[in-house]
Amino acid sequence: MNAPNKQDNIAEYLLYMWQIEDLLRVYELDIDKIEKNLIAPMNLSEEDAKEARDWYEGLILMMKSENVQHDGHLQVNKNILIDLTDAHLRLLNNPQESAYIATYYKTLPHIVALRAKSEKKDVTELETCLTALYGYLLLKLQKKEISAETQQAVEQIRNLLRLLAEKYKTIDKEEIE
Repeated sequence: MNAPNKQDNIAEYLLYMWQIEDLLRVYELDIDKIEKNLIAPMNLSEEDAKEARDWYEGLILMMKSENVQHDGHLQVNKNILIDLTDAHLRLLNNPQESAYIATYYKTLPHIVALRAKSEKKDVTELETCLTALYGYLLLKLQKKEISAETQQAVEQIRNLLRLLAEKYKTIDKEEIE
């Protein structure tokens, strides 16, 4: 389970968790299928394999109890998005964060274009950005052709999320201290 480190890049971690939710759905939330197809091929020690199985089982239980077996996200992942959105808004309202604000405004036309194409109108700008990156990753995995326009938009969104993740790390450390 080479999960991205939550403290290093919160946006990357969230995308990873969305992928895990989808993988669990592909295997019908069946821990035996997950063990056979995800855990066993990693050739983990017995202890690590048990830890992985326990982790997946915990996620399955949460998905069932939160009724997100077919779509949607776990509350823990929604909370990360809420925290990120809060940090994003604080950065936009801080005049000392001119580099972040400039990156945001450079990204905004892409966000607006994506939201116009989306069926979901009630999602935050950050969720739109993360969904775009996730969709891009899925297209890459499927080896589908990606237009230059889409690649440009994704690169700009990636820049914003990278900067937000860096700022979030700093904000998170300040709040702990």
